[in-house]
Amino acid sequence: MVSVCCYFQVHQPHRLRRYSVFDIGRSRDYFDHRKNAEIIAKVARKCYLPANAVLLELLRQHPEFKVTFSISGVALEQMRDHAPEVLRSFQDLVATGRVELLAETYYHSLAFLYDREEFREQVAKHVALVQSLFGVTPTAFRNTELIYNNELAHHVEKLGFKTVLAEGWDQVLGWRSPNFVYKSKGTGALKLLLKNYRLSDDLAFRFSNRGWSEWPLTADKYGQWIANVNGNGQVVNLFMDYETFGEHQWEDTGIFEFLRHFPAEVLKHPDNDFVTVSEAAERYSAADEVDVHHYISWADVERDLSAWLGNGMQQGAIQELYRIGKAVKGMDDPDLLEAWRRLTTSDHFYYMCTKWFNDGDVHKYFSPYESPYDAYISYMNALNDLALRAKVRGASGFLSAKPSVHVAGTVLA
Repeated sequence: MVSVCCYFQVHQPHRLRRYSVFDIGRSRDYFDHRKNAEIIAKVARKCYLPANAVLLELLRQHPEFKVTFSISGVALEQMRDHAPEVLRSFQDLVATGRVELLAETYYHSLAFLYDREEFREQVAKHVALVQSLFGVTPTAFRNTELIYNNELAHHVEKLGFKTVLAEGWDQVLGWRSPNFVYKSKGTGALKLLLKNYRLSDDLAFRFSNRGWSEWPLTADKYGQWIANVNGNGQVVNLFMDYETFGEHQWEDTGIFEFLRHFPAEVLKHPDNDFVTVSEAAERYSAADEVDVHHYISWADVERDLSAWLGNGMQQGAIQELYRIGKAVKGMDDPDLLEAWRRLTTSDHFYYMCTKWFNDGDVHKYFSPYESPYDAYISYMNALNDLALRAKVRGASGFLSAKPSVHVAGTVLA
């Protein structure tokens, strides 16, 4: 038999406003509250509400159907504040008992790379929010953008989680298939579920591509691809952004009709079923141990950290952020700490990416800025002000006067 594990990531950052050098020392309001409210309303209308309605219908129609979500803390905050009907719709899904919620960093941050104590605090804060809003306690974990290596797995197990997710990248698996449950090297009983990126990306990225040889992708065709795994795997892990449904793939592409027919097509094969992340880990023994020394992620062609740390702007900004964080966390100022933590969200560094070609187009699609350099300037200006508030000595020399930065041969001044 083969089980299908559908996992969806839900995240919306607190985007910065155009914070200029003249705002430093004068304004403590770094975030564009109006734009953030508008975006959560738009995505709610296009994705969250219609997709959740379809899923609830499917859960009622098919007792075998199950899904898993990870919803960042900052996304849950914005649902609560700007779109409570969306939060209620997620609560309705979880109340069916067949929708699992995972733990993650509250602020969708890269904290594990720079501050392990902050990482633990953000995970604990996220678990507490999930418990308060949904009445469940996550037992499985996914790190921001599936960033993973052996060391992360070791820390995740120490935090008490039983399962962790990662990208099923060829350079990690070699000849092995992502369609099995694995064990993380250096851990005890921690299970590792790996994304089947080919099947996941067929839906998330290629679904509406009329130049794709498999277009149009129908539910019966996709269901047959999954059925073909029988005898060659245990679990097909379909991991993707939830915004695939209605936001990245618009309604007129037929994406919701695909979703409506998907469970029935999978279940046509008598040996197929659906599992949550934790059910997959509990049901299947580890087929092998996976050794991942370097960091991998599910972002861009490289599947590494370059989406957030691939140039000097990104590296300098995040190093300064965590340097300032030591002072911020030493102060008894909850508002200052919250502002700093919102600046840890990985999206801010993603917007500074200077890649070209297809990856560059994806970064531009998500960015609210005209260029990566605009993203860097607004971010560093806000960080400068926060450093002044935290009274950090030598704070943020990047923008102490007129901004100037060299990136890949380009000079911004």
